[in-house]
Amino acid sequence: MQSKLNPYISFENNTRQAMEFYKDVFGGKLTMTTFREFHAGESDLIMHSVLEADNGITFMASDPPPGMEHDPGTSIRMSLSGDNEEELRGYWQKLSGGAAIELPLETAPWGDAFGMLTDKFGIQWMVNITGPKS
Repeated sequence: MQSKLNPYISFENNTRQAMEFYKDVFGGKLTMTTFREFHAGESDLIMHSVLEADNGITFMASDPPPGMEHDPGTSIRMSLSGDNEEELRGYWQKLSGGAAIELPLETAPWGDAFGMLTDKFGIQWMVNITGPKS
């Protein structure tokens, strides 16, 4: 799979409703997982969702993690994902120059390598490298 760049939207505890609306608009496949399902708390709010329309439009969204407040000024992130570890780690390394690392690029509870940073220009990034298949 080639690396993909997708917008990632942060909603204020209404991701489920927003993404169901966007599915009605764009069609395609919508997957949503709660914080509870990822064993990241007891919340049934959305930890991660992906809408993949048949025409190639893809975007992701989530609610704020437990203990974090929604900040409207940081509602959108850039998300790089795929299974080309060398390429994606290279992007991470270059984006890291002068960046504020929010979450180091390391193995996440879902088995992929995942990290978050804000680059030197104030743009927020997430990198997800698909983990080995079991």
